[in-house]
Amino acid sequence: MGAYCNGDVSMAPSNDVISTRDFRLSKYVHDNVHGNIYLDPLSLKFIDTEQFQRLRELKQLGLTNMVYPGAVHSRFEHSLGVYWLAGQSVEKLKSYQGVELGIDRFDIQTVKLAGLMHDVGHGPFSHLFEREFLPQVNSGSNWSHEQMSVNMVDYIVDEHHIEVEPDMMKRVKEMILASTEFPLPRSSSEKGFLYDIVANGRNGIDVDKFDYIVRDCRACGVGCNFEFQRLLETMRVMDDEICYRAKDYLTIHKLFATRADLYRTVYTHPKVKAMELMVVDALVQANSYLDISSHILNPSEYWKLDDTILKTIETAPIQELKEARELILRIRRRNLYQFCNEYAVPKDKVDNFKKVTAQDIVCSQKNGGVTLKEDDVAVSNVKIDLTRGKHNPLESINFFKDYESTEKFTIPDGRISHLLPTSYQDMIVRVYSKKPELVDAISEAFENFQLKTYGIKAQVHSTPSKKRRYD
Repeated sequence: MGAYCNGDVSMAPSNDVISTRDFRLSKYVHDNVHGNIYLDPLSLKFIDTEQFQRLRELKQLGLTNMVYPGAVHSRFEHSLGVYWLAGQSVEKLKSYQGVELGIDRFDIQTVKLAGLMHDVGHGPFSHLFEREFLPQVNSGSNWSHEQMSVNMVDYIVDEHHIEVEPDMMKRVKEMILASTEFPLPRSSSEKGFLYDIVANGRNGIDVDKFDYIVRDCRACGVGCNFEFQRLLETMRVMDDEICYRAKDYLTIHKLFATRADLYRTVYTHPKVKAMELMVVDALVQANSYLDISSHILNPSEYWKLDDTILKTIETAPIQELKEARELILRIRRRNLYQFCNEYAVPKDKVDNFKKVTAQDIVCSQKNGGVTLKEDDVAVSNVKIDLTRGKHNPLESINFFKDYESTEKFTIPDGRISHLLPTSYQDMIVRVYSKKPELVDAISEAFENFQLKTYGIKAQVHSTPSKKRRYD
């Protein structure tokens, strides 16, 4: 993402919102997914802060670039992409239904700011910080990156004295939280459809997914034939909710299916998970000295935390960080935790699934040979779904027949193509050995656990420990 370019800014209107016809007067950056992204003056005030620029130091996919070398894109460019698509979405709705919906410049600016700032509260290494590291050092904490994004928005406005309407910022923060707190206590009962655009808690279709799915597929060299433009062109607001043409249901299903494929082949790749387990162990060991977890208490400290924490640990000649430093060195030298085996939880057992722990594996070891300890074993419980858990995501989406229709409806399973899946969630348990010499013993204990739990054992997927692999 290069430097800002601009037209004749002196001719730009004084209003902080740049309309479509004023694009030639505004600053822009060129994005490798969306082309030129035009930046309105108010959004630039947020972008040109050290807190937002921090997103350049947060890789969108964490450690995935260690397996997919092209996956080095950051949350900075993703956030600009969501900002752009959010603006495009609300502009299209205004173009098609503007008089009916009453969309004004205030609404457009609000939605764009929500798209821009929705990820400003993310921690290092994608979701690893929130879902894997913090639960180990802050037991019982309900911290979330969405709430931290809200806190960071307030901090940025106060710290940089940004003049913005309080009601606009209130709605921006509600929109950021919309995926986690639906239905929301909204500022107004009107224009609830605007909350469907950035982070949609109603049915999961939002421009956040539109951007990261296409961007991640491109970066990782994974094919993507999902066309979000089709949905942007044909969506329609009915009864204060964004609805879609019934004939587009396969396009929507492709959105969720592509996301699930990315989780299976990229985000939860066995070697990516091995490195994530190692980084979590390194952060936990370093936390007592660096007090990493305390950063979440205050935005003024939190914004200083990014992916460079690994380099801090790696280069600090401090005895207290020796074990953490050695783990990072192992990652650099590709001496990873060894993948032993995996199994998919039977479909009829998923509802009552309880996360498998290292203790479960160690307790399943039979007498004889080496004695395993919990510190020898790492377990990754991987959930892959179509964004609505075990439920068909199409069940929560309202459709319309054509543009003359006045009724919306859902599409029941019986009317959906029989080629689509009837199960919408997988739970996969993977077990790793932290020491190469213990692979066989841990693999055997893992098989014993499966036999004891489900009466079956996994097929052998383990890779010989001496074989160096990057896939």
